[in-house]
Amino acid sequence: MSGVWRVLQSCGLGLHNSCARLFSPDPDYPKKVRWLHRCLRDAARHPETVVALFLDEFGYQRWPEVAPTWGLEAAVAPRAGNNQHWRTIGALNALTGQVNYLDGYIVGRQQVSHFYSRLDRAYPKPVELIYVVQDNWNIHTHPEVLTALAAYPRIKPVWLPTYAPWLNPIEKLWRWLRHDILKMHRWVEDWPQVKQRVRDFLEQFAHGSSALLRYVGLKGKGKLARVLHTS
Repeated sequence: MSGVWRVLQSCGLGLHNSCARLFSPDPDYPKKVRWLHRCLRDAARHPETVVALFLDEFGYQRWPEVAPTWGLEAAVAPRAGNNQHWRTIGALNALTGQVNYLDGYIVGRQQVSHFYSRLDRAYPKPVELIYVVQDNWNIHTHPEVLTALAAYPRIKPVWLPTYAPWLNPIEKLWRWLRHDILKMHRWVEDWPQVKQRVRDFLEQFAHGSSALLRYVGLKGKGKLARVLHTS
């Protein structure tokens, strides 16, 4: 009712979307966050020789994801043929927005190890140090992966607190990808087309993007952006 609405508004009350209060159970959360901030500041202070990357994996399927649509009636997401799955491992440069990725039917120990080699080649000299910020997925800490990682002494893993995805901005890149490409897509009959659309989306950031940095909170007023800005 308009009268009630005006009274509430005069009291400074409004209708807001609810949100969950996120919590990491990691007892070393403050220590790990401080180390993350230190690594980001190091990259911001020495952009020619130090790189900070956010790494994560992302999975999607052939069938389109359901999403709200405009129209006279609710749209229907088709379910044609057998559903199929694909995975991507990617790394986002905290300062430039450059995205490197590797995709395949599976992302396991071999793929993660191979991706490290790609990152090492992607940042040649004069880069002397590559911080790779990542979560605690057991593949990341598998002995075979750590052995492979030892072959690239410039790459230093930075471990995020347990269950703290809000500290990994590349998660927002996956959200953008879902929204623009995968939700209610029309290529359910063409699985190669779905995969190519995802690759094309990621390729647009191959040489960096200020827009991407703003979107994921690494540029502007985001908490991690402020860490980089106050370096």
